[in-house]
Amino acid sequence: MLVHLLGAVYVPYPSWLNPADNTWQITAATFVGLMSLPALAVLYASLVQKKWAVNVLAMMFTGFSLVLIAWVLWSYKMGFGSTSLGGGVHNGVQTQLSGVGWVKHFFENLVGKPGQITNSVGEQGQAVSAANTAIPFHFPTSTLAYFQFVFAAITPLLFLGSVVGRMKFSAWCLLVPLWSTFVYAVDAFLLWGGGYFAQEGSLDFSGGYVIHMSAGVSGFVAAWVLGPRLARDRQHALPNNLVMAAVGAGILWLGWNGFNGGDPYYAGASAAAAVVNTNVATAAGVLGWIALDAWFTKAKKPTFLGGVNGMICGLVGITPCAGWVNGWGAIAVGLICTGVVWVAWNYLSKVRPFSKVDDALGVVYTHGIAGFTGGMLLGIFGDPNMIEYGCGHLSASGQVVATTQAQYVSTGGKCTPFSVSGLMYTGSAHQLWEQFRAAIWVICWSAVVTFILMQLIKLVLRGVRYKEEVLEIGDLAIHDEEAFPEERLAVRTGGAFELAGIGGTGARVSGNPPPSIGSEDPPPGDRV
Repeated sequence: MLVHLLGAVYVPYPSWLNPADNTWQITAATFVGLMSLPALAVLYASLVQKKWAVNVLAMMFTGFSLVLIAWVLWSYKMGFGSTSLGGGVHNGVQTQLSGVGWVKHFFENLVGKPGQITNSVGEQGQAVSAANTAIPFHFPTSTLAYFQFVFAAITPLLFLGSVVGRMKFSAWCLLVPLWSTFVYAVDAFLLWGGGYFAQEGSLDFSGGYVIHMSAGVSGFVAAWVLGPRLARDRQHALPNNLVMAAVGAGILWLGWNGFNGGDPYYAGASAAAAVVNTNVATAAGVLGWIALDAWFTKAKKPTFLGGVNGMICGLVGITPCAGWVNGWGAIAVGLICTGVVWVAWNYLSKVRPFSKVDDALGVVYTHGIAGFTGGMLLGIFGDPNMIEYGCGHLSASGQVVATTQAQYVSTGGKCTPFSVSGLMYTGSAHQLWEQFRAAIWVICWSAVVTFILMQLIKLVLRGVRYKEEVLEIGDLAIHDEEAFPEERLAVRTGGAFELAGIGGTGARVSGNPPPSIGSEDPPPGDRV
């Protein structure tokens, strides 16, 4: 025992690592990952026509994988690296403290310096970012990188809902890594990674701007470039399975506990408050949309899909302010965002340019408009008493020690507890202005870069949209698979079997017949 006390021994982690914070961050990241796979994949695949279900699933899994590879090789450091490409931040320290014009300040704090995180230091060293909080990160880079990856991954998957039913699979495979690099990573650094807007005071708790508003705008622009779905698909755009849509929506809702609960970066009171506020706002959104459908539509009936839209509006609306508003503020955010989006969905959709763009699943409404509204409402309902980081004492390794609740919530020395002061509590519109500035940037940057990328991909692939004969068939023509195989006729034609759907176009399958046919050729017209 004395030898162990005097000499070095095996230990499970270094002194800077806090097991609780590390565990919660990885758990929260897993919750967010489940929001993409399977939640969003199942939800979208169930809302589209059945002939597009496999296409949605393939694009979801492929998109998730493409973002991850790009993330570890270059784009994580673009969004969350410790040094900006222009040198405005170096090794996590801001270098421009005063006397710098806004143009120089902006461009030198626009995006992080690209780089990989695949070596041992990148995976096991203590996380350091240009966005370092006042408290050192209590987990390794791999934890922070994976947590931020699942946010990066879900963003293009969200705007898949705008372009589904006509976009080439190959075009999608090019768009996702390019968009994640030139749109997402830039916005992430500017607002989260310690870039210009973060330094100016613009705030986005978990992605109302960086994720949802950006996805809504980008999806809308991409849908405009692609053109509309087939007229028949638009006229008969009925969900193929509402029960599975409910499964996907339910996982999405509960997965959001990690989405908003993980963003304080520590397993503390702010994380718990963010989780509660997320669920309160979502419940208000569900009830609000159902009530509006029941009271103000022509049918005057509550609808399940309306409830799902309200759920998404509540979730998206509370995302930019989850830990900075109190419970009453969360209810207000959920109801207001839902009301705004309900009006836009039912009335703004009939006005140009919305009436001329086929946003298949309405992503620009439930994510774009809801994200913008929630971000602006932070400037109104931000409660200065909702503290994200308080004041106290740290040990040499960065762990909190000997800090009372009174010390935590009080200003002392150079430390002032971090919270957000909205118009409702202070009478100041300063935070509203900062939120508006950041929103305008995200809208414009997302729209312009998405348009440019779509045009470049169109040039390279000689089109980003499938031909009409492919769109008529869907999954079978693109992937040679179906989510819901119908009863078919098998007829040998030469050396192949043609599977002809009853009343539909068939698909040629080379090789042996299905096992159920047997070794002898069936008479023409026999059902399999």
